[in-house]
Amino acid sequence: MSKKRQVVFIMTDTQRIDMLGCYGNEHMVTPNLDRLAQEGIRYDKAYTTQPVCQPARSAIFTGSYPHSCAGWSNCMGLSDNVPSIGQRLSDAGIHTAYVGKWHLDGGDYFGLGRCPKGWDEEYWYDMRCFLDELTPEERFRIRQMESIEKYNITEDMTYGHRCADRAVDFIEKHRDEDYFLVVSFDEPHGPHICPKKYVDIYKDYEIPVAENMKDTLEDKPEHHRIWAGSEYLRACREDFTLKPKEFLGCNTFADYEIGRVIDAANNQENAPIIIYTSDHGDMMYAHSLTGKGPALYEEIVHIPLIIKGFGKGVDEHPVSHINLAPTIFDLFGVPIPKMFEGKSIWEEVQNPEVRCNDYVFMEFGRYEVDHDGFGGYQPLRGAYDGRYKMVLNLMTSDELYDLETDPQEMVNLINKPEYDEVKKRLHKAILDNMYETRDPFRGYYWEDRPWDRITEFKTWDSRLMTRQRENEEYEPRQLDYGTGLPITQAVRKKGESDAKFAKK
Repeated sequence: MSKKRQVVFIMTDTQRIDMLGCYGNEHMVTPNLDRLAQEGIRYDKAYTTQPVCQPARSAIFTGSYPHSCAGWSNCMGLSDNVPSIGQRLSDAGIHTAYVGKWHLDGGDYFGLGRCPKGWDEEYWYDMRCFLDELTPEERFRIRQMESIEKYNITEDMTYGHRCADRAVDFIEKHRDEDYFLVVSFDEPHGPHICPKKYVDIYKDYEIPVAENMKDTLEDKPEHHRIWAGSEYLRACREDFTLKPKEFLGCNTFADYEIGRVIDAANNQENAPIIIYTSDHGDMMYAHSLTGKGPALYEEIVHIPLIIKGFGKGVDEHPVSHINLAPTIFDLFGVPIPKMFEGKSIWEEVQNPEVRCNDYVFMEFGRYEVDHDGFGGYQPLRGAYDGRYKMVLNLMTSDELYDLETDPQEMVNLINKPEYDEVKKRLHKAILDNMYETRDPFRGYYWEDRPWDRITEFKTWDSRLMTRQRENEEYEPRQLDYGTGLPITQAVRKKGESDAKFAKK
């Protein structure tokens, strides 16, 4: 680690792992991220907490699962009593700055243009700030994909380029400070605006038809078939082609802008630590689905993660976005807040042979943003142990996949009795995590599944347990309901009190 405590956190939006050369796709032109992977640690089993923009970001920038911080849907905003890691680190004497897409303020897709507590207002630059710099005509053009061909879109007209400019400026001006800098690119998320030369790289490239693009969905949850709609088995048609030249071109453009930030960081006498990831992926017709939504298929939850600053190699253990906040605090030597719900992977960073997570957990709530069509409530919870992935779909049917033998998730094993031990183990892990994290949607209905009849807790009070937040740095100790006195045991049987004057 450098003498000064410095971390540059870079993220993209809607970037699958197979959109990077360093993850094995030789057709992708991503030289800067490929170089970062060669110089750092590449995580091959990294997962988002939820494959939607705000929920994914809420876990990264609060250290809490989306269900815990009110980030379980787009456009909801965060709970007032959940400080961001920017505020926490700033209060610990670290200069924090955020450049780029935020999507956590409860506004529309572009944000409210307001700098949250803790972050440097001089560098705050969400998408509303960018649009405010443009004329109405420029706003329209920059949101239309056809503008790539119709108009001469230059680098300096794009959001990504202006974000990179600000990031480079920060790195150069604050080289002598302890800092945490976030550079959050909207690219390659639609409308995929970038200079035409990047799109032309992929003008003749066609994405191969994978096996799971022909999935009949017969053993999959009903809502997946509904989601597929008119796109059902489209990849089986003779005239099907998938040539997302704009999407992939914008992906390469994002790599170029990321490279500018990486170069600025590496040019410092003591180069800062660099962490790179993406919020989620895109289905691109896998299982006849497009975009992202209420599913935990690999195409949307399996994300890239690279950390440079400690050595080189590949980490094969499951890690999650929920691990990033405590890891960052470890890097800065700042005590990890009790409210964080993930473990630091600092030991794993130092030694990839160490496994910090037995499971990584994922979820889905709902959409709530204009371009997503205001999708309905579809609650699900999932767990992955490095081989098996279980998904509980509360309103439809559940899923179990063996990613070692079935990496494309074609065969749902949930009703196979020979996997009973695996099912019970993963089911228990999901339930325990829901209770440990105060999941507001927990209840007996997650326990009692058709393939695992748990009736012990089938009551309105579920496990007959109450759980309050532990003493937290930004709010007073919660008070015991029965006594009005500060609690001493946050987790206890319902109705029980351990306060000093409670009745025995």
